[in-house]
Amino acid sequence: MKATGIVRRIDDLGRVVIPKEIRRTMRIREGTPLEIYTSVDGEVIFRKYSPVGEISGTADEYAEVLYKVGGMPTVICDRDHVVAASGIQKKEVLERRVSGSLEDLIEQRKSLYHTSDDKEKLNPIEGIDRFAVACAPILAQGDVNGAVIMLSDNENSVATEKQQALVEAAAMYFGKQMEQV
Repeated sequence: MKATGIVRRIDDLGRVVIPKEIRRTMRIREGTPLEIYTSVDGEVIFRKYSPVGEISGTADEYAEVLYKVGGMPTVICDRDHVVAASGIQKKEVLERRVSGSLEDLIEQRKSLYHTSDDKEKLNPIEGIDRFAVACAPILAQGDVNGAVIMLSDNENSVATEKQQALVEAAAMYFGKQMEQV
């Protein structure tokens, strides 16, 4: 594990302040859920909690179905990383960070549909040269938890009504799944 050289004390209520530099680097904002656990070595570990990550097995299967039915590469991500993919090399996209543009879009709880080639293109994943053709945020109990995205490929660069409906339905499904967990 990488040491940061920053030391913080616990106050009388048991709180500790996570330094601004770490919060910025790790994209931790006010309200970000953190999972706290200990290791066998006696370390206390804080990790960003991902409800989408909890159902990654289902997400993998659903991404495969969306790819087969929708005909476009599909990724499912939490607020930070891609957790499932189909129709694209998995090792190319899994665990990659989502772009700041995608973060802003889903934070606003907006869907995006690329319906003509003259519209501005949103690149949803850092380091990948594909843009979002259809994207819907995953909402559970009023919180934004991630997104379902169909990506451009060599043959398709606009979203059909069918693809829009598939992405919306998938996002709603995952939202309902997370509310039941």
